[in-house]
Amino acid sequence: MTKSPATQPADGDVCQRAKNGLRPERNGSAKSLRRGHERRPEPPRRPPGEGEEREADAEAAEEEEEEVPAAPRPCGPYGRPFAESFEETPMLVAVLTYMGYGVLTVFGYLRDFLRHWKIERCHIGREKEEQTGFVPLYQDFENFYTRNLYIRIRDNWNRPLCSVPGAKMDLMERTSRDYNWTFDYTGRVVRDVINLGSYNYLGFAENTGPCADSAAEVAAKYGVGVASTRQEIGNLDRHEEMEKLVAEFLGVESAMAFGMGFATNSMNIPALAGKGCLILSDELNHASLVLGTRLSGSTIRVFKHNNMQSLEKLLREAIVHGQPRTHRPWKKILIVVEGIYSMEGSVVRLPEVIALKKRYRAYLYLDEAHSIGALGPRGRGVVDYFGLDPCDVDVMMGTFTKSFGAAGGYIAGKRELIEYLRSHSHSAVYATSMSPPVVEQIITSMKCIMGEDGTKIGLERVQQLAVNTVYFRKRLRDMGFIIYGNQDSPVVPMMLYMPAKIGAFGREMLKRNIGVVVVGFPATPIIESRARFCLSAAHTKDVLDKALSVISEVGDLLQLKYSRHKIKPAPPRPDGDDGAYEDVDD
Repeated sequence: MTKSPATQPADGDVCQRAKNGLRPERNGSAKSLRRGHERRPEPPRRPPGEGEEREADAEAAEEEEEEVPAAPRPCGPYGRPFAESFEETPMLVAVLTYMGYGVLTVFGYLRDFLRHWKIERCHIGREKEEQTGFVPLYQDFENFYTRNLYIRIRDNWNRPLCSVPGAKMDLMERTSRDYNWTFDYTGRVVRDVINLGSYNYLGFAENTGPCADSAAEVAAKYGVGVASTRQEIGNLDRHEEMEKLVAEFLGVESAMAFGMGFATNSMNIPALAGKGCLILSDELNHASLVLGTRLSGSTIRVFKHNNMQSLEKLLREAIVHGQPRTHRPWKKILIVVEGIYSMEGSVVRLPEVIALKKRYRAYLYLDEAHSIGALGPRGRGVVDYFGLDPCDVDVMMGTFTKSFGAAGGYIAGKRELIEYLRSHSHSAVYATSMSPPVVEQIITSMKCIMGEDGTKIGLERVQQLAVNTVYFRKRLRDMGFIIYGNQDSPVVPMMLYMPAKIGAFGREMLKRNIGVVVVGFPATPIIESRARFCLSAAHTKDVLDKALSVISEVGDLLQLKYSRHKIKPAPPRPDGDDGAYEDVDD
């Protein structure tokens, strides 16, 4: 863990994020929750009535203790270390980033002026001359950003693959002669590119092995398409088996599957909440959750990311004041959070969220798109990670697109909830049934994780992913990069900040046969551009070491090692290492 004042855990628990050199906020854990779980041991408290001198002595002792590195201690309702790092942006880097965007904006307006007078050709969509006087359809900031900033680095996205997106992949080479407005394919294939961008957490995205063989057999028997909805004649026996298996895997009464992960959120939340309901949403929730809450027609209030004080404040206000104007009680209050936040790499503070939900009698909607299969000793997600009861989560959502190497999503919970959604969810009523080979991929991979295939391959992959995650994050921190998120999250954001370095990092990595994902606005705040690495159980020790070596080389080239903490050299590796990665103490 990093140990700057901006990232020090408050109450020995979790680090809160500091933005752009400003002082960080106080710890986000709710004070009223420290007695919420009596079965968890609590740290001894100072008896009341002691003087301020003892407090000063305690503070001095804490400062001395900070010099001695120590592992995070269990605190509050967790009963296990919960360490997250959000090192503050160096002030100089923040200023230079703003200046970079300022220069690009000035040149963007200059180029728009040239396009207006037809001195420079514009390739992007715009209003026709005969539409003068109409309400502008394209004139917004996102469009300005697209044609003047995004186009400059567009070659870093939408790269066409021509192989399985496993630990390594093959890419089709392409070039552009008009500054990324269009692309030409050279016919050359770039082979054996190390894949650090796919959500292939457990390595099930493969074209050989039991999953691929089973999917091929089912495709030969059932075909590829069902050509009907589940409610008509598109309900196969494989669909029924899959949903029973998902419910057993999650430890709940029932579950139902959908053909698209994004629609699982955006089409089911409106069926669960409506006018007169209140939705409390984390500020960093995925776009599918945001769209679903907006489509529901409910009142939406946003709380600070993973900040339990902010969430509890909104809950109290909702209970005390009720609905606006009428002050009637809300029909229902729904808390919407994610297991792993895909752009931050942080893990939800689920024990505290559940305690708040019980205290104020709200409902909890948990999106485990990135955490299911990737967290927990059994790969059961964030609920398994914290050792909680699945029944404490009212609506469990997840996707099959990541850890299971398939497609689609699921909703799981009590039987009454699932039966209600079968007749009220637009995704269930109108969407075409899932493809049989995709269903078989889900069944086979899930049985592998559960050990029902008679092997321990699934469990070994879960354990290998955890080892890879800790090792990769540790090495990046020791190299001097600023990385975000929880120490156990396989989503690893590495901060780039400056707009010019977004494209440069992606291109330089690809030159060295490493495929990465770089992310900028609007997926992130405009000055918090980053590279996002997604680790996999399929990554071997040699693959990770090679990738880390290249990342360090490119980091030195582009001056990306912004961290102000001590940089440590890579530990020597003895020959014949058995695969358990060596770790260095902070």
